[in-house]
Amino acid sequence: MISDEELNAYRLSGEKVRVVRDGLDSNDVRGIVLAWNDKEVMIRRPNRNVVKLSRDYLIMPAKEPRPNLIETDSD
Repeated sequence: MISDEELNAYRLSGEKVRVVRDGLDSNDVRGIVLAWNDKEVMIRRPNRNVVKLSRDYLIMPAKEPRPNLIETDSD
């Protein structure tokens, strides 16, 4: 879970973040951190919709490359 300090830094800087929910890039949520509590974070998307997501998801800067969450066996 992401810390309050990290979320506050994203909120104050206005940096866009990416919320990685599963292995599909199309299911990521990108936007700006608005607020949070112990369990959830609110993100404003580019279309100005606000979504509430679990803080258990991976939250990272949108400019960084997306990690590959799908493990593939090449054996």
